[in-house]
Amino acid sequence: MSYYPSRLNLFFPIPHAKAIRIVEFEEFFRRVGVDNVGSEYEEWDQIYRRYPLESLPWELGRPRKVLVDLIEKELIKPGKTLDICCGAGTNAVYLAKKGFQVVGIDITSKAVEYAKEKAREANVKIKFMVQNFLKLPFGDEEFDFVFDMGCFHHVEVRDRDTFIEGTYRVLKKGGFYLMVCFSYKNDPAWNHFTKEQITRLFSNHFKIKEIKHISSVEGNGYRRYFYSVLMEK
Repeated sequence: MSYYPSRLNLFFPIPHAKAIRIVEFEEFFRRVGVDNVGSEYEEWDQIYRRYPLESLPWELGRPRKVLVDLIEKELIKPGKTLDICCGAGTNAVYLAKKGFQVVGIDITSKAVEYAKEKAREANVKIKFMVQNFLKLPFGDEEFDFVFDMGCFHHVEVRDRDTFIEGTYRVLKKGGFYLMVCFSYKNDPAWNHFTKEQITRLFSNHFKIKEIKHISSVEGNGYRRYFYSVLMEK
């Protein structure tokens, strides 16, 4: 039995260690529809509710190295920060420990429950909210830093302009946006990007400071390829 079918890999790789049986995913995607996972964003809540947190490949239980490197090198200074699509809150907790004033949003209420518990355990103050990333409930130029680990690459094509414009609006002038998205090196897919595509999508709003290829061994043991894009408003 295969644990890594390519058609599901458009969205996330199937866990291998502590694997969720593929028949369970097949049943889930037949019910909600593969396309719906991208277009009906609320379906992500079903994923967080149905499967154990440790079985979700993108939930590593540790802050992302690309973020840690940026902060440890002091390329981003502590300030008011939005963690967009914060998931279970691991990166938000790391930032709060480093002195950042963090707001974390996710469309999944179950993920936000996990995030709030992590913040309590770490004894840090973070405002977590259940919120659609296309309707950011914040004022203009409210944040010094926006962190996006794997959010933009799940935004439907029709919603990309809305997402980019919303992120731009809430970021202060001179603020930074770190966006990490799937790379074309994984396999062909609607949300696996080239450097040229990223530049075309974002350069009208942001000054792109750095685009670099990175890779990460995800929670299922598979290596995934990403672009890390640091932008300034």
